[in-house]
Amino acid sequence: MKINKISVIISAILISASTAACFTIHKNMRSKPSENLSKLGNITEVTSTSKTRDLNSIIHENQKSVVSLEVKNGSKSTTGSGFIYDKKGDIVTNAHLIKDRLPIIIRMADTKTYRGKLLGKSEITDIALVRVDALKGKNPMKISRDKKADIGDEIIALGSPLGPQNTADIGIISGSNINFSLENYQYKNVYQISVPVSSGNSGGPLLDKNTGQVIGIISTKADNKSVGFSIPINQVTPMLDSWSSNTNTTEFSTQNRDSYENPKPSTKNAVYLVSYFYSSLNSKDYVTAYSLLGSGWQGKIPYENFRKSYLQTISVKTDNMLCHQMENGSIEVSASIEALEGNETNSGTNTYNVIYTIGYENNSLKILSGKITPAKQQ
Repeated sequence: MKINKISVIISAILISASTAACFTIHKNMRSKPSENLSKLGNITEVTSTSKTRDLNSIIHENQKSVVSLEVKNGSKSTTGSGFIYDKKGDIVTNAHLIKDRLPIIIRMADTKTYRGKLLGKSEITDIALVRVDALKGKNPMKISRDKKADIGDEIIALGSPLGPQNTADIGIISGSNINFSLENYQYKNVYQISVPVSSGNSGGPLLDKNTGQVIGIISTKADNKSVGFSIPINQVTPMLDSWSSNTNTTEFSTQNRDSYENPKPSTKNAVYLVSYFYSSLNSKDYVTAYSLLGSGWQGKIPYENFRKSYLQTISVKTDNMLCHQMENGSIEVSASIEALEGNETNSGTNTYNVIYTIGYENNSLKILSGKITPAKQQ
């Protein structure tokens, strides 16, 4: 859907892929620990107090709790977004995405895939709650239970409109207390927002840009495709909490229950995983980045050595990204890398050529291996 954007789109993970070429960001990776962390001398961890870094941190941290949701009906499927609501593994989404008795597939930011069960679904308000037992204990998003947003408040809209993608858009609350009906659902006192709302964005969280807390559920778009709407979260938390406490759940049909499991990664998902890996590194989230490596690679480099090898990285750029499907089903990803390394007072740019192998390990997509070779300085 085309929307008039009030401000520039912030995308923590930018993805475009085809069978021939794809784009991502990168930092040099080594398959073995390096004793000399930088030729620039002793490097200390770079920190930043800039607003850009703060915004990127809010986006990155919250995207870990945003999910891509798919409801399968034979060969057809409905896709949307959702987010982790509590530590019970409950996920908030839109009711119009959920079809009773059909499989609910949840994909996390790290591409791990789970089956969900329906806890509650409203026939009037466009909200639903799905539980994934395997996500019990995972950090939920911070919910603003009391705040009512005002017109002009800056917001961040998160979602996965094209499957595992994790886009982020910046905008404002452009209207409030909007009332209308759509497909038998009653939207009362909802927010009008100035960011895109596609079918895949439905169910994603709307954040307060200053606090990073959830203030709404992205739900639908206007017929003229110029605005979107979000249900205020504080209107529905009593209903969500009631469903969460109810032990009666609706299981989906077990027919073709494993049909979503794909032992061969797509080029799109391979590019996404590499992008998410480097987005994590750029956000100094080394734990998440390390978790995306295959067990074989992790066995060669302990976490602390992995973390230290990236403390010198300030920023990275990439070019000439190519993707190749291998005979065993894995994806080979290659790129040219430009890395600014050092600290804010002592830094230099180095270029590298890299190759990665992306594949599944225990039904989770991983970066299985990689190698790096220095390139001529530009």
